Amino acid sequence: MGEIHLTGHPASPGLAIGPVAVLTTEVAGRAEKGDPAQEAAALKAAIEGAAAELADLIATVHGEAAEILEFQVAMLGDDALAEGAYEAVAGGTAADEAWRAALEAEISGYRAADEEYFRARAADLVDIRDRVLAGLNGANTISEISGDSIVTGDDISPSTFLAVDWTRGGAIALASGSPSSHVAMLARSRGAPMVVGLGPLPWNGQPPSLALVDGDAGTVIFDPQPETRRLFEHRMAAATAAQIAVDAGRLKPALTADGKRIAVMLNVAAPEELASLDPAICDGIGLVRTEFLFEGSRGLPGEDAQYQVYRRILEWAEERPVTIRTLDAGGDKPIPGVTVDGERNPFLGLRGIRLSLARPEVFRVQLRALCRAAVHGTLKVMLPMVAVPSELDRANAMLGAEFAALSAEGIACARPPLGIMVEVPSAALCADDFDAAFYSIGSNDLTQYTMAAARDIGAVADLNDAGHPAVLALIARTVEAGLKRGVEVSLCGDAAADTRLTNALLATGLTILSVSPIAVARLKAAIAGVTA
Repeated sequence: MGEIHLTGHPASPGLAIGPVAVLTTEVAGRAEKGDPAQEAAALKAAIEGAAAELADLIATVHGEAAEILEFQVAMLGDDALAEGAYEAVAGGTAADEAWRAALEAEISGYRAADEEYFRARAADLVDIRDRVLAGLNGANTISEISGDSIVTGDDISPSTFLAVDWTRGGAIALASGSPSSHVAMLARSRGAPMVVGLGPLPWNGQPPSLALVDGDAGTVIFDPQPETRRLFEHRMAAATAAQIAVDAGRLKPALTADGKRIAVMLNVAAPEELASLDPAICDGIGLVRTEFLFEGSRGLPGEDAQYQVYRRILEWAEERPVTIRTLDAGGDKPIPGVTVDGERNPFLGLRGIRLSLARPEVFRVQLRALCRAAVHGTLKVMLPMVAVPSELDRANAMLGAEFAALSAEGIACARPPLGIMVEVPSAALCADDFDAAFYSIGSNDLTQYTMAAARDIGAVADLNDAGHPAVLALIARTVEAGLKRGVEVSLCGDAAADTRLTNALLATGLTILSVSPIAVARLKAAIAGVTA
């Protein structure tokens, strides 16, 4: 077939070479079936088995990965999802045929939905469709993919991604997909190179045996010629040597080429991420996502449970500043018992601070826990999805009331400064109208709301660009507001870790960037090459 060059969209940086592993798109049907009662029992067992498999996988992950899988468990537990399948089984249809038909109808509906939230969840439905079918068929639901493989296919499910040991190398090359997808976020956090949007993979039957993946440029070469492979391996060796040099600087302060100090903070999705990290790699924590506390079927976390987690994070930081974000539920992060079911457009609905203010009984518990934790370090609290000053004012009043109540009860506490996330264009354009103790720019949502391009749709992935002049102008405007008011401005979205944007971000006046732990060394190296 010869050497094949394909170009797509870079989704996770890095270079990789390895044998090609092709993801199967469907699970084979069952060889035989029983009577309706037996088929119904088999379907019930397969659904329960799929949920148990996911629960086992959830126990091995945390943060965003756990949130994605918890959503799948919740879907499996929704009786309405399987209702049509059970009705078909009662009419004499085989369990696997009935389940496949029911899920295909749901998947088609999700893909055709007006709301981005539902379109983005279609991949989760595909995942649980195949997992239940595999259980009915007695097959292994997870593809046997070695950690050094180049995984190819139309798309890859979160559970399949998480079942692979990416520390051994390997990469992902997909015909479709989006750089803003859930799996792309997981790939970046685990250092797995990934290219999406390659288009139809040009082979029938026997796939290529070897592939070279450039996650920086968004290119993939299948069945490379010996000279192509040799040059690529030379690039990989040089990149590895450069990475070693970069890693050596991860404990050093971040300085631009002309000596300007830039603070590099950490984004943390769960406290387990900190266990193996030396606090000296960072200047503090710029974002602690608290959604992990609300995951799954454990119920809403109590005040003491939250306090203990926040305290542990603050003590790890050793007096470095720690910014904890209040619950950012809604949108693509539903939480049973808290978020609103069936919102017409969840991304423009009751999410972030709007939801917290609408659920004061939940919000007050979190505010009390944060006030109690504040005595154990340098704590700052920020509110997500703030659009107008009155939202900050109401939250400030609630924080003051809870602080006063704790003090009156004789409970050790402190009132942390309260800032806002700038994720909505209205907050960026009118930033100096907010009486915020600080601003933290969430580039992911700010970009998608500014560009009207959802993060998980491949067809508009090119528009979802944090480097677009409009997005950079909003960032610069926020920085100007911070300077005018004499308060700190940071950026904690994915753009902070994109070293192609480092120069542009620092040019807006930003002096604080917050990234995932894996991106710290790379960001510090990029900062060293910038002349402020």
